[in-house]
Amino acid sequence: MIRHLVGWNLVATGETERAAAVEAVRESLEGLVGVVPGLLDLRVVENGAEIAGNSDLALIAHYETVDDLRSYIEHPAHQAAVVVVKANTTGRWAIDYEL
Repeated sequence: MIRHLVGWNLVATGETERAAAVEAVRESLEGLVGVVPGLLDLRVVENGAEIAGNSDLALIAHYETVDDLRSYIEHPAHQAAVVVVKANTTGRWAIDYEL
């Protein structure tokens, strides 16, 4: 099984705008479960600690194989979600590893 972690910072600065951005990112990505073959589960979580250098948001997803992850990345539904994510975030990082 492959775990895919991605983190971002939000572009929005106001509390209301940040909440709306989190919800837009969460809906666009979590909605891919059951749509993209090979995607076992996916959650978008907010940073829970005010520690300097932490990202604002993270994605935690699982795939059976690396090929399933590659298919997810290329899937049209994921590409549509990427548009939403990019409009609301900056500073992307990612790591993938086998469990």
